[in-house]
Amino acid sequence: MTTDNWPGARRRRRLAQAGLIIAPAVALTACGSAAVHAAAVSASAVRSACTEVSATLADGPDSGTDPVGYAEAQVGPLRAIRTGDPALRTAISRLASAYERVYASNGTSPAAAKAVTAAAGKIDAICPRATS
Repeated sequence: MTTDNWPGARRRRRLAQAGLIIAPAVALTACGSAAVHAAAVSASAVRSACTEVSATLADGPDSGTDPVGYAEAQVGPLRAIRTGDPALRTAISRLASAYERVYASNGTSPAAAKAVTAAAGKIDAICPRATS
């Protein structure tokens, strides 16, 4: 007597084969859910960092009245912002560095002003209107 003739053997084999098809699908679904969750957490973290950038840039001296004082006031708080998003982290670092150059040049360096504009544009691409 072969195992195929045992009562229920065919049924168990078919269920096992179905399990081989279903198990990977369930695993992929679980991974997809984790990826979606991670993306949602990441988006939330970016929004939080964007809010922090915006609040930081809104604080301090008036940029129109005292551009050098404003630049100086932004460097430390910008460097203190932490984010897991590499693009935003780089953009924040570049803006802080550009403000350092504005301060170091006492506001007379066109290259430093251009660097601020470029870095602010990168931040605004990730965090719309954060630098406005």
